[in-house]
Amino acid sequence: QVQLVESGGGSVQAGGSLSLSCATSGYTISRNCIGWFRQAPGKEREGVAALHTGTESTYYADSMKGRLLISRDSAKNTVYLQMNSVKPEDTAMYYCAVGGSAFCGRYRLMTIGEVDSWGQGTQVTVSS
Repeated sequence: QVQLVESGGGSVQAGGSLSLSCATSGYTISRNCIGWFRQAPGKEREGVAALHTGTESTYYADSMKGRLLISRDSAKNTVYLQMNSVKPEDTAMYYCAVGGSAFCGRYRLMTIGEVDSWGQGTQVTVSS
């Protein structure tokens, strides 16, 4: 059973940076997509970054392109999301997820329907 545990969230001022981590266990090779999603109060959950583990390709939401970096350390079974130049509208609960997708990270973000496992989330709050 895949388990995902996020950490690194917190409060940060606009323009600052934050690094989120997602420790994984029970991960199987069939789950070739890793993604970060976010959900703000009253809004739908949306993908912000994805990584295809077969090709190491990455893809980012247009709203955050140039401000995010998704990466992983296979030896530590950990996935990271580096957030730079954060804005108040980035305030949300951030979730990491794994799933199977031939296209995620290569051509687009992972869809919610492709997710097999979710983490519990970590809160990011950006103040102006």
